[in-house]
Order: sequence, then structure tokens, then C-alpha cells
Amino acid sequence: MPSFKPSRRAAAIGLAGAVLLGLAYLGVRPEQALTVPGGAAAGSLTTQPCDFDTESGAVAADCGTLVVPENRRDPASDLIALPVTRIRATTPNPGAPVFRLGGGPGATNTAFPEAGRLTGAGDVVLVGYRGVDGSRRLDCPEVAAAMRAGDGLTDAKTLPATTKAFELCAKRLTGDGVDLTGYSITQRVEDLEAAREALGYERINLLSSSAGTRTAMVYSWRHPEALHRSVMVSVNPPGHLFWDPRTTDSQFAQYADLCRADATCAARTPDLAASIRDVATAIPDSWGPLSIKDTNVRVLSQYAMHHNGSGSAPNNAPTVVDAYLGGGTAALWAMSVLGDIVLPDSIVWGEFASFAMIDAPAHQRYQDAGGDPGSILGNASTDFLWAGPGLTSVWPDSPDNAEYRTVRPTDVETLLVSGELDFSTPSRFATEELLPSLSRGEQVVLSGLGHTADFWEHRPEASKQLLTTFYGTGKVDSSGFDTRPVAFADVPFSMSAIAGLLIGVAVGGALLGLVVLALLRRASRRGGVSARASAWIRVTTALPLGLGGWLLGVLVVWTVNPDDFVVSATVIVPGTGLLVGLGAYLACVRPEWTAQARRTGMIAAIGAALLGAWLGSYALPGLTAPLTAVLGAAVAANLALVSRAGTGSSPAEPA
Repeated sequence: MPSFKPSRRAAAIGLAGAVLLGLAYLGVRPEQALTVPGGAAAGSLTTQPCDFDTESGAVAADCGTLVVPENRRDPASDLIALPVTRIRATTPNPGAPVFRLGGGPGATNTAFPEAGRLTGAGDVVLVGYRGVDGSRRLDCPEVAAAMRAGDGLTDAKTLPATTKAFELCAKRLTGDGVDLTGYSITQRVEDLEAAREALGYERINLLSSSAGTRTAMVYSWRHPEALHRSVMVSVNPPGHLFWDPRTTDSQFAQYADLCRADATCAARTPDLAASIRDVATAIPDSWGPLSIKDTNVRVLSQYAMHHNGSGSAPNNAPTVVDAYLGGGTAALWAMSVLGDIVLPDSIVWGEFASFAMIDAPAHQRYQDAGGDPGSILGNASTDFLWAGPGLTSVWPDSPDNAEYRTVRPTDVETLLVSGELDFSTPSRFATEELLPSLSRGEQVVLSGLGHTADFWEHRPEASKQLLTTFYGTGKVDSSGFDTRPVAFADVPFSMSAIAGLLIGVAVGGALLGLVVLALLRRASRRGGVSARASAWIRVTTALPLGLGGWLLGVLVVWTVNPDDFVVSATVIVPGTGLLVGLGAYLACVRPEWTAQARRTGMIAAIGAALLGAWLGSYALPGLTAPLTAVLGAAVAANLALVSRAGTGSSPAEPA
């Protein structure tokens, strides 16, 4: 075993033990969340100066904690805490503040890099969403796990499992003391009102987007006297928290018309919608030995079609169109893989479910009418959100929802901003369903733009001018926006290129790990290396060995075990532990070791590495898990070898 002086050995053992304990703690630590300050009452707000990151840099702000009841219908309700950020106005004479309401559902309301476009007119306020940003977060890891465990995000076997996962999550959260009926849009609106009152504002402006526009609607129906003006971007009227495939097909028809008018696109197909339908109808099961999940491709396609600006690439319409027209099976495989990696964790599912229940009757009517009529992408995207018909049967509905399931009139001065090509919230929904109820409402439809991200990306000065002019004067000035053609040829990183990159990294990384292991074995058979060289080798080879072992597991998932997830412990631990443990052993082994010492040394190193990789795989989430697993495996393997060096059980006694 490696030779160490007793003092160095003790220090090494202590350091390694501390690292492993740290990884174990990271794996079991509670999520970082706000807490309700001791003695705080409902409606209390405490703030302190802070900085807030915007697209133009950090700006002065006030950050604080707002305390509100979890359920205002229950006099004995628990209190919860929500984060509040006020980005300070840069003008000495600010107008009414802007309260930002981001989309989702199931997404945070604490990030708004475009806030600096509005601070020249007044404060900008972000109130964190209950269930996502506050002291109680409605995470449902059961749902993401169920989606990844099947043959696709919404295949026939996955949907019942996802429904069961929602049911188990609801029971777990309720058992933990969470009142799920308190996470309604109505309760969110009252959080905003509590923040307005605590901050001392008489009236406020609203800036909402996508699902956040539903919150703005309910706010205007409940508290019109508190609102100065409201801007809704990518409007989602009642009954549209799911995607009707008929509407999606009509939007593909829009893109087909634009394709015919674009020389580059027209040269690739005479009918874009028909070409996409042809490919979607016959999505293959595999690309060579690599499995393709049909519904993953469909769901990712829906999400990517929401935006067409280059800032959203590769998750944008031109990239998806390119994949269907010329990417081949490789592109579809890349979309399948990205669907597994990105989509299940993109939503806080418990908050989504509680919010979305306001549209449960509309979704049920859609299902009762037969659902998908045979559309291009099918029903996969709506099934992804609602677990097919299952969610409505297992998640509790809030009594708050009943009176806000249909459009109501309001006289709040309101501007509706829609993208002409918005796949998620088509402009006609706002025009036909919401605008008639607004006695002082106007709508702007921006040519060539898709969903919310396109609005913020295209012509930043134009969005600033539109918003600040409306908030300041009530006038609509969209003159800064021009007609933006869809750049079908602007695909800097195609799905087929992503497929090549994924395969190249996986195969190359796995081969590198095996080559490093082979070189270590060759060196050990030639007499090994010195103690000093051994230490350096064990440090420098841990990463290529560990990642190589993980990537071997990834290749297994992509070929023969598609029901597993590439960063699950079952994929990370075996290869990482085996290669790191073997590598550490080979860097230490000496010719004079007995056969017994060799066997016990190898078993100890590999066993410890597997345990360390297991600890590390749970330390951090997502694609960081393999890195912490490598760290755990390397530390544990070396701890085992160093510990044995002091036991007298091998010829290599400590110096």
C-alpha cells in the first residue's frame, strides 16, 4: 500500500473523511428556503439593501421577506414566507411601480433581467410565487422520475405512472402539513396585494407574461382600484392552460405559408406542414443502436416552436424545422435525449398542478370531446402537462377557482401584446376572448414574433418604448418594432450537430477513461511508480476515469436501457466507482505485494470508490452529479488505500 508518515496519513484520512461527510450532508440537507421570521404576523415585510442582476449589470434594490397566510380561507392557516425584491427607480420623480408577473406555471418569479428597461420610469417589484419561491415549495420529484422511467415522456405506459406520481406527491405534501388548496391564483393575487400595501404604494402597474397574465386578469377582477395600468404579453385567457392540437396545426399552417415565401425554406419543401407531418407520423424507434422516444420528440418540438428568435436557439422554431426537413434520424435522436434531460425538471410540478386546476373543467371538456383529432404532433404536449386525463382526478381543486374560470369584464386600462406566430398563446385568443371584456383595452400584434422571449429579445429599445409610454401616458407606441421575417436558415447549431456532439463526447470520454485505465495497468505490470508519482497520478486521472465510467453507463442507457436516466445513481455509480477504484489501485500497486495484499487492496479500493460515488451522486442535482460522484469515488478509494497502509496488512508499510 502507499507509504505515508503517520502525521501525513492522519491528515489525509481526516481530510478525506471530511470531504465524504460533506458529500453525505449535501445529499440529505434540506432545500434552501425562506423561513417565517419569529414573531412575524401576516402582512409583515422586512427589507434590506441588496443588488439585483439585470441584463446591463447589477443595480440597487431592496430585498426582503413577506409573510402571508398559506390559505386565507382558513383562519387557523399556517404562515408562509415569500421573497420580495424592489429594484429602485433611477428617476427622481418615479411613476407608479411595475409589479412583474412571470409565466409558467411552475416557474420562479424572482428573475427579471429586463427590469432595467423600466426603472427609468419607476420601481420594479418582484414578489416570489408561493409554491415555487417561498418557504414551502411544491416539488414533486416523483413526477419527473415517472416521466423518465418509461418509453417516452407521455407514452401509454408512462401516463398512468405519472398520474400515480402526482397522487403520491399530493399525499406526501399534504402529510407534511401543506394545504394544497391554498396555492391558487386567487391566493397569489392576495400576496401581491399584501406586498403593495406593505410597500406603501397606492396604485401599481402590472407587467405579466404567458401564464402570469392569468394572475393579472384575476387581479384586475378582484382589485381594480389598486391598479393603474396593466400590460399582458403572450396572453393566456381562461381555458387555455393546455395546447389544443387543432390550434397547433393552424400555427404550422402559418409557418408553411412563410416557408413558401422564403427562398431557402421553399427550396427544401413545397409544404412545410406536410413535411413535418410525414416525419412525425413515422418517427423511428432508433438511430442505429441508439433509442428514440417518440413522445419526447413531439413534446420538445412543441416547446421549441414557441419562439423563433436566435436568442432561444437551439430551442427555437428554425432549429426544429431544420430537424424535420433535413436533420434525419440523428436530429430526432438528439431531440429525444434533450427531452429527457431538460423537460421533466423544467417545472415545479406541484405548483403547476395547483395553479392549473383552475382550467381542469376546460381540460376535461377537451378530453371528453376526444382530445387529439389526428394532428401533426398529436396530444403529447398536453399529456405532458396534465398526465393525460389523470391529473384532474388526483390533485385537489381549490374553492378559490370557481368564480374565475371564465372571462369577466374590467375597466382597468390594459394593453395586450401578442406575437403573430406565438405557438403557446396565439394572438386570436386575446383578440376574440379577452379584448371584448376590456372597456379600456387595446391589443398590439407584433409581426413575426412568437412567445414571450421573442418580445424581450427583438428590439430591446422598442419594448422599452412600448411599455414606458403606455405606463406613463396610456398611449400605445409600437413604432419601434419592425416586421421580422422568420430566419429559417439561421440554425447555428442544428439538432444533427448536437447529436454528433453528444455521441462524440460520450464515446470519446468513455474511450479516454479506458485508455487511461489501460496505461495505468501497463505501468503497474512494469513495476509501478514511486509514491510521489502515485499520488499525482491518482489525483490527475480521477476525472477522466470517473467521467469515462459514467459515460460508459450513458451509452448503455442510450442503447439498451432507455428507461433509465443519464444522471441517475444507477447510471453514474457503477462505471464511475469501478474505473476510479481500479485506477487508484493500479497507481498504488507494487511488485513486492503479496497476492493477498493485491486482492484485498483492489477490493478495498473498488468497494470504497463505489460507496463514494454513491454518496457523490446524491450531493448535487442534474449534470453536476457525475462530478461530485467522481470526487466521492476518488476520495473514498484513496481513503481506503491510505487507511490500509497503516494497518500492517501489506508489504508497503508507512514510513
